[in-house]
Amino acid sequence: MNKPVDHVANAATAAANTVSAAERIDARAERVKEATSDAVGRTKDAVERAADKVEHTLHNATDKAAHGATRAAEKAEEAKLRGKEAYGEAVEKVDDWLDTARDYVREKPVQSIALAIAAGWLAGRIFRN
Repeated sequence: MNKPVDHVANAATAAANTVSAAERIDARAERVKEATSDAVGRTKDAVERAADKVEHTLHNATDKAAHGATRAAEKAEEAKLRGKEAYGEAVEKVDDWLDTARDYVREKPVQSIALAIAAGWLAGRIFRN
């Protein structure tokens, strides 16, 4: 005769266990949800920090490259000016030598012709061998 009472008690226990299991599943699901949210948040923060660091590094590299290019352009301009000055000085020296040679030829035409003949003869001897 206790069978119907046992059956009811078993049903009540099963119902209580079902509610208890549902609560445990919900609690675990909530913990998983929180852990997932925390992991996503930490990952997002890490990615943002990494992106900021990459951006900062790229800005620094760009600034250094621009500075280097500017310095290279300045050095090239300085070298160009020095080259122009050296060229101008060389042209002046050549002009001075030519003026000196012209003056010598005008003052001593016979010696100039003799020197030219001697230089031609010597050059001929050197290049013939």
